[in-house]
Amino acid sequence: MKDWFNIVPQGRPFLKMQGLQNHFVIVDGRTMPFKPSEQEIRHICDIGTGIGAEQLMVIEPVTEHGKGAYARARIYNPDGTEAEACGNATRCVALLLFEESGLDEFGIEVNFEILACKRDGENISVEMGKISFDWDKIPLSKPSDTLHIDLKSGGLQDGVAVNVANPHLVFFVEDFDAINIPKAGAEIATNSLLSESANIGVAEIIDDTHIKFQVWERPGMLTMACGSGSCAVVAAARARGLIRSDYAYVNMPGGTLKITYKDEVSPIMSGPAEFCYSGYLPG
Repeated sequence: MKDWFNIVPQGRPFLKMQGLQNHFVIVDGRTMPFKPSEQEIRHICDIGTGIGAEQLMVIEPVTEHGKGAYARARIYNPDGTEAEACGNATRCVALLLFEESGLDEFGIEVNFEILACKRDGENISVEMGKISFDWDKIPLSKPSDTLHIDLKSGGLQDGVAVNVANPHLVFFVEDFDAINIPKAGAEIATNSLLSESANIGVAEIIDDTHIKFQVWERPGMLTMACGSGSCAVVAAARARGLIRSDYAYVNMPGGTLKITYKDEVSPIMSGPAEFCYSGYLPG
């Protein structure tokens, strides 16, 4: 017999956090390295067999590319692959490290770049690095006008391709609720023009500072919110002349992010992040 409620916890500690209902498992690998296999990552992220998460975040010591940063964060998708970026996950890690350090500003190394993070009351902001509209940096499989991508599906057409450390394709529509985002997004995401697939965003402009938005995200799920996608949609709207403001509130099912552009290519993302619970991964 086992008295399950009086067992002394063993294994590696983890934290569950969420930002706009994007939920993440976060593990500290700075003093005790954590190198999970693809199978372990899939198990952890699967809500049926593990904890459940949209990404697994592992905090590590900085590399030579991150000198001056407080820590490094690596991002893993539910299919076990490593992701280039996740804005909401980075904000969650930043909140955790702000609580740990007592600081209100520092840099976090993500994908070998240092992202500046700041705490302002309940909001955590992250400077997401420089975006690009260059076709080969998205990347696309051939030279294309990235402000007018000729892909169509289910009411989506004339998209804007932009890289925010990961590839996004944004479509602007007049009636957001009329679009079957999973169906259209899944079809477009597999087009051969998208060399590494892409996150497919659907947006409706409400006014000059408000955008309704949702993303069909690689590797194949409809998200409650998307931080890098929010940066992408504001950049795309500005580039197409749909808004003129240097900031916008991006309204998603999980909540709202404020995206500010300090210049044409440098977005700052700001919004809330929260702790959910802690536990132990099996040793």
